Amino acid sequence: MRKYFITGLLILVPLAITVWVLNLVIGTLDQSLLLVPERFRPNSLFGFDIPGLGTILTILIVFLTGLLTNNLVGNYVVKLWEKLLHRIPIVNSLYSSVKQVSDTLFSSSGNAFRKAVLVPYPHQNSWTIAFLTGVPGGDAANHLVGDYVSVYVPTTPNPTSGFFLMMKRSDVVELDMSVDAALKYIVSMGVVAPAEVVAVPAPAAKE
Repeated sequence: MRKYFITGLLILVPLAITVWVLNLVIGTLDQSLLLVPERFRPNSLFGFDIPGLGTILTILIVFLTGLLTNNLVGNYVVKLWEKLLHRIPIVNSLYSSVKQVSDTLFSSSGNAFRKAVLVPYPHQNSWTIAFLTGVPGGDAANHLVGDYVSVYVPTTPNPTSGFFLMMKRSDVVELDMSVDAALKYIVSMGVVAPAEVVAVPAPAAKE
């Protein structure tokens, strides 16, 4: 009985969590329907809600925003909007901070979370997986002698919280592992180990 119960848990728990997360994400994105006049909402037209319709609307809004801001007029409007936000004291600091983080994370030219690394943490005889986020900047860089990198050490099983560390590059070991595989390894607390990378021997030199 215990064996069958555990087997059922192993099948249903991941499925239930997946459904819960999807329901949470879709429910949040569906809030974009509040932008639509009430008489044009599915509940008014058909008498019932259509889950996911707001998600499609959100994706469409994001796509159109990117499309419009990629031309000269749209770019000019965005700059005017940002100048307006920068004139509001509290909104200025909040918007600037969030924009810097989003530009770093989502920019195609950025390096945030592009590489999984192995770092000694919390002491020299213990190692954990972290992610390269760049190099130290500001006045902090003036007090660091040598070649340093910035890393983010996520916590387990919730990788959205963690620690920001500045470490010597020589103490950081780059891993031949994708960011997705490293995240799965962290979230599973080491249970779901990534596939081993088989080293390909170099061809023998011709005499």
